[in-house]
This record gives sequence, C-alpha cells and structure tokens, in this order.
Amino acid sequence: MKKILLLAAVALTLASCQSKTDKNVDAIAGADTSAIAANADSVKAEAIRHTDGPVLTFENTNYYFGKIEKGEKVSYSFKFINTGKMPLIITDAIATCGCTVPEIPKEPIKPGQAGELNVVFNSAGKTGRQDKTVSVRSNALNSAIELHLTGEIKE
Repeated sequence: MKKILLLAAVALTLASCQSKTDKNVDAIAGADTSAIAANADSVKAEAIRHTDGPVLTFENTNYYFGKIEKGEKVSYSFKFINTGKMPLIITDAIATCGCTVPEIPKEPIKPGQAGELNVVFNSAGKTGRQDKTVSVRSNALNSAIELHLTGEIKE
C-alpha cells in the first residue's frame, strides 16, 4: 500500500511539473514583440548615454625602474588624460602588496584635463625580478585599468 501511494505521489509531481512547463512555453511564444523591441531600444539608449562618459587614457601603463639595490624606494607618476566628455573620478587604486602604495587624485578630472597617479614601491625585503600591479577603478567607460612597476632588485 505504501509503495502505491509513493508511486502515485511521484506521478502527480511529474504531471504538475509538465503542465507548468507547457504554460511557460505558451507564455513565451505569445509574448508581445513590441515590448521586446521597446526593451532593446532602452538598452541602446543606455549604451549611447554611456559613450558620453569619461575615458581614462594613460600615457603608459608600465614603468620599468631598472635594477635597484635592496631597500631602495622607487617613485613614479603615471600621467593620464580624461579623453571623455564627462568629469573623471578615480575611486580607488589597489596594489598587489603593501610594498606598493598608490596615491589617487582627490578632485574630479574635467574632460581634456591631465592628472597624475603617484605610486611608491619599497623594495625592502624583496629580491629578483618584480612586477607590482596597481588596479585603478574609476567612473570611466574603461573603468578597470592595471598599471605595472617592473624591474629587478639586486642583493
């Protein structure tokens, strides 16, 4: 008796799943194509608005500091320009380790205006080839940019 009740419950569950699936397929097939087109138009309009935003353009994204002695500090200013049409705000710059300290500009950078992102690398406790990365986050269309400080530390 228990087996029959279990089989009946499983059969009812499968039957109810099938009917819901058929209803979903019918709903999708009968969807209003004008609503879909309107949604596509709003996505296009949003994309156009975003093309008018700020663009962060660095002169270079890699600085080779050469060979230095262990314990030396290296400072470099990555120069950039806002080549977009709206003010640029650099929200954060995150280094891969505590030995590299970035300093971002505090004020918004107007369109066409230049700025600098200063980075200091402390080689204390490091040896050999180094590639320190700074990830820059901003409100720019190209919002995620990586800067690199590379070089070699002699013993």
